[in-house]
Amino acid sequence: MHYHGVAHAVGLPQSFSISASRRTWLLGSCASAVALAFAGANRSLSWIAPAFADTPPAGGGLDAFLALSQRLTGRSGFDAVLGQRVYDALSRSDNQFKQNVAALNTWLQAHGGVPSDTVTQALQDEQPALAKAVGAIMRAWYLGLVGDAPHVEVIAYEKALMFDPVKDVLTIPSYCRDVPFYWTKKPMSA
Repeated sequence: MHYHGVAHAVGLPQSFSISASRRTWLLGSCASAVALAFAGANRSLSWIAPAFADTPPAGGGLDAFLALSQRLTGRSGFDAVLGQRVYDALSRSDNQFKQNVAALNTWLQAHGGVPSDTVTQALQDEQPALAKAVGAIMRAWYLGLVGDAPHVEVIAYEKALMFDPVKDVLTIPSYCRDVPFYWTKKPMSA
């Protein structure tokens, strides 16, 4: 063994040479396993880059929309089916939606990732159409609603983000517990 000769030449015990060769074999095996895993999955490492990239995908497609949604909501990801549903509904409700997604991603890049609660306010005077698009995106994700009355489309209920802050203490209501607007009446004292 190569390490055995080196260990013997510098006066190290034979156990070192076995330990070093074992370490080398183990590292080589791990590296090979990782390489085979990626090769077996028929993937290159290029899929890792978008996770660390600061630039959203170009255009107004689904990937660009999801990147924009992540920046606006502060979430790291979304349900894939719901993401497609939100994107499709917003695209149907606004024929400029795809252009607005691209413009919003560009605007956010130029403004250093302004927090979502101030984006609408910052855009209101400068570009009101983009401010309206931000409101529509946030409404779709948090309330599960797209469009304006009387043409409102419900695209989500139980997966709407409005339930996330209280999901550990409240059950999502699946039916109306009383007459409409029952919560506005003063409760009867016991």
